[in-house]
Amino acid sequence: MDKFRMIFQFLQSNQESFMNGICGIMALASAQMYSAFDFNCPCLPHYNLAYGLGILLVPPFILFLLGFVLNNNISMLAEEWRRPQGQRGKDPAVLRYMFCSMAQRAMIAPAVWVSVTLLDGKCITCAFCTSVPVETLGNASHPGLSQGEMKRVLARIPCKEIYNGQEFIANEVAVRYLRCISQALGWCFVLLMTTLAFLVRSLRPCFTQAAFLKSRYWSHYIDIERKLFDETCAEHARSFAKVCIQQFFEGMSTDLAAARCHPPRKAPADAGEAAEKLLGITDQGTMNAALKSWHRCKPPLHLHPPVLPSSNGWVGEKQPPAHSPAARREMAAYYSRV
Repeated sequence: MDKFRMIFQFLQSNQESFMNGICGIMALASAQMYSAFDFNCPCLPHYNLAYGLGILLVPPFILFLLGFVLNNNISMLAEEWRRPQGQRGKDPAVLRYMFCSMAQRAMIAPAVWVSVTLLDGKCITCAFCTSVPVETLGNASHPGLSQGEMKRVLARIPCKEIYNGQEFIANEVAVRYLRCISQALGWCFVLLMTTLAFLVRSLRPCFTQAAFLKSRYWSHYIDIERKLFDETCAEHARSFAKVCIQQFFEGMSTDLAAARCHPPRKAPADAGEAAEKLLGITDQGTMNAALKSWHRCKPPLHLHPPVLPSSNGWVGEKQPPAHSPAARREMAAYYSRV
């Protein structure tokens, strides 16, 4: 159990490496899923195109959405985008950086699926078998068949066991022709994705280095701030529950002592430590107001001395200016106490 806890803590502390690993696993899983997928072309003129393009495009879209779902930062991005302006402004460049980082990782598995599908050639063969140039590759002068009947015959090219159009075009010739086109598209797609990845990862920081560093810094800050806020809330909730339970049992022991004439037991020494962690918030209404205020008006990103109690903005009082006489008197009184 301790080993699993250590692994979990390592993954939490190295979230970027963890997400890269998840994306790599999804890419391998997508290739394995395609190899295990039983491709069955319907071999009907009105269904081949829909089936072939559906297998080519629908699973990558699902994998793309799964890449966002498995990323823990998607909820943080949505929260930062939808939160009120409050006392802290929202930088669109930071939001774009966060979205682009998640989109780059989420695109790995879909790109692998499309590449493997195109290089295999079954989807393109099924989707465009009715568009084979019979005039060039076969015999289009065969009498007795209309255009619709010709399409019905060509639609059976992916299904060798029921194909009966050898007099028009050989099955192997049509399959090789379509697979050649599919593999060419696959290699072009791989080249395009590789080139785009190179441009995004290598050239973008060279042109906007200052903006890139700023966006990356504040995106890390938002992530760390959220984690620390969750940890502080969990610690406060644990201390709040501990004090409530201790007060409940103290009341019960007082009632039992009054009924049996026994002196009540002394409260444990750690009750005071738990009360100190409550940070003055000791009732449900105040805690709800604090949580609501954190969402509606987060404190500005400006550090200040701890003697200004209303500087976080959720109490509702006005903060005196930093250079006002009142602020100087408060700071002098604080340092005299220290």
